[in-house]
Amino acid sequence: MEIMLSQLLTFQLAQLTVPQNLVTLLTEAGLKILGAIAFFVVGRWLINFALGLMSRTLKGRQVDPTLIAYTRSTLRVLLTIVLVVAILGYLGIETASFAALLAGAGIAIGAAWSGLLANFAAGAFLIFLRPFKVGDFICAGGVTGTVEEIGLFVTQINTPDNIVTYVGNNKIFADNIQNFSHNAYRRVELVAQLSHDTDHKAAIKLLKERLQAIPNVITSPAPDVEILEFNLAGPVLAVRPYCNNKDYWQVYFDTNKLIRETFGEAGFSVPEQRYVFRNQMG
Repeated sequence: MEIMLSQLLTFQLAQLTVPQNLVTLLTEAGLKILGAIAFFVVGRWLINFALGLMSRTLKGRQVDPTLIAYTRSTLRVLLTIVLVVAILGYLGIETASFAALLAGAGIAIGAAWSGLLANFAAGAFLIFLRPFKVGDFICAGGVTGTVEEIGLFVTQINTPDNIVTYVGNNKIFADNIQNFSHNAYRRVELVAQLSHDTDHKAAIKLLKERLQAIPNVITSPAPDVEILEFNLAGPVLAVRPYCNNKDYWQVYFDTNKLIRETFGEAGFSVPEQRYVFRNQMG
C-alpha cells in the first residue's frame, strides 16, 4: 500500500513539473523575442542616426549630393543586414549556417532576378561616370524631369507636372541621356509667322530689340532672329533667345507674348494663305 501511494505521489509531481518547465521555456523565449525586438528598434535608430550624421558631415564638406545619397542607401542596406545577422545570433540561430543559406539564396535570386542586379550595376556606373547629378533636369529612360535621388536600383525623377517617377538604373544607362542642366544656358526655340506683305527686316529688328527686355534672357549669346523657311502664308522667323535652364518656361511663354504684342503694335497684317483658282476653258 505504501509503495502504491509513493508511486502515485511521484506521478503527480511529474505532472506538475512538466507545465512548470513549459512555462519557464515560454517565458525565456518571450523575453528573448522582446529583447530581439528592442534590439532591432534601437539598432535601426542608431543606423538612422549614424547615416544622418554622416550626411550632414559630407554636406558640410561640399560633397556631391548624388554621391551622398548613393552612399547612404548602400550603407543602410549593409548595416541592416549586419543588424539582422546579429539579432539571429542573439536568438541562438547559427549565423554561419544563415550566412551559407543567404549566399545560396543570393545565387538563386541573382539567377532569377538578373534585371535587379543589372540595375544595381548600372547605378554604380551612373555614380562613377556622373552623366548627371541630383538636382539636374534630364531626359532619360523616356522620362523628363528633375533628378531627386539616384538609388541602388532606381533613379527618382520629378516631372514638370509634379509626378514622382522611378526609373530602373539599367534602363537609364542603356538609353540616351539628355542633361539640360550641364551647360550654363540653353536655347528657346520659337517661330513667328509673317505675311507676304510684311517687311521682314523691320520685324527682325523689332524682335531683336525687345527680346533683350524679357526677364532672364541672357545677353551673351544674343538672341537669334532670322528667316527660317517660307510657306503659303509668307516667311517664317526663327526666334531664339537664350536663358538658364531654370528660366526656360518663363522665357518661352514671355517670348510668345512678346511676338504677339510686337506685331500687333507695329500694325503688321495677319498672315493668310492665298489660293488662286483658274478656270481654263476649252
